[in-house]
Amino acid sequence: MAKILNFADFRRRIKMSEISVFDVANAFLFFAPMTQKKLQKLCYYTQAWNLALYDEPLFNQDFQAWIHGPVCPDLYNRYKDYGWNEIEKQDSMPTVIVVDDNKYELISEIFRIYGGLTGDQLELLTHSEKPWQEARSGLKEWEPSNAIISSTSMREFYLDEFRRSQND
Repeated sequence: MAKILNFADFRRRIKMSEISVFDVANAFLFFAPMTQKKLQKLCYYTQAWNLALYDEPLFNQDFQAWIHGPVCPDLYNRYKDYGWNEIEKQDSMPTVIVVDDNKYELISEIFRIYGGLTGDQLELLTHSEKPWQEARSGLKEWEPSNAIISSTSMREFYLDEFRRSQND
């Protein structure tokens, strides 16, 4: 006879499963359609703030310091055919996000804070921040780069931002 899982067991199994940048991207696309540039930056900010607040990455994929800001190559390759066009809205939130209140809350908060900005505005914002700048150190603004944006740099910068916001 097959074992039937109750909801608590299901939640525990999902929590133990690995989340990917694609899960995070699909969560943002559940909220709204958007360009790849905007999607990349929202996923970057989710990873950065998770590092700052929980001292661990949310997913295993890295971001590189490309000309137009942080880019996860895996995510880029999935959506590159859209070019500058919007990626359509998703019909459902990924289960791995829905069943974990902390992940859902973080992604929702990132969308609330940054979701009203365009991809170009998010690009300018990331260009003004230390993690992307450090990864591109010594490069001209038009020079391509595959340099990985350090998780340590992301964690430290956004943790400092968080602490500053607590003192305001």
